[in-house]
Amino acid sequence: MFGWIFGILDGIFGRKKSVSLGLYGAPNAGKTTLANRICMDWVGEPLGKVSEIPHETRVVQKKERVVMDMNGRKLSMNLLDMPGIATKVDYREFLQYGLGQDEARTRAKEATKGIIEAIKWLENVDAALVVMDSTEDPYTQVNITILGNLEARNIPVILIANKNDLPNANLKRIKEAFPQYHVVPISAKEGKNIDALYRAIFDRVK
Repeated sequence: MFGWIFGILDGIFGRKKSVSLGLYGAPNAGKTTLANRICMDWVGEPLGKVSEIPHETRVVQKKERVVMDMNGRKLSMNLLDMPGIATKVDYREFLQYGLGQDEARTRAKEATKGIIEAIKWLENVDAALVVMDSTEDPYTQVNITILGNLEARNIPVILIANKNDLPNANLKRIKEAFPQYHVVPISAKEGKNIDALYRAIFDRVK
């Protein structure tokens, strides 16, 4: 099912002892939830804090030597949970979550720095999971920019349709917006289809 996209990754994974895998996406798409799911499954501890407040992740979070082991086959990864990408960060958006003005302004500045850091890290990732919220319109400037930058650098992409457990999830909308990519529907929170994703990766890794 996922064969062709993992075929692109085949050469990269086959050449290196450890793969740098970056998680990219808009704020609150579920990147850290997915990173935590992967880390809990293979390392036994989470990577980062999850919050409903946008830009909870404002620096690149790393978990080195995440070793997947299935049926005696192993894959070592450096997992990189990137800050959420946004076209602009307005401190006022944080006020509705109960933050004071000073704290909101500080978070906005940190979030802006985080976006710049995430973009710089494009030079250091071997492959990327681009995480999208399947309950939201996927055809946004943020998603287009992320995918465009990855494509320009020839970085292999796996497109993740997250929150697929929610009743208003719309997988078809993501597929229609980005028909050139293979879309993997998951629920990082519930663990839905995660095992199938792991198996698909191992089916293509040598």
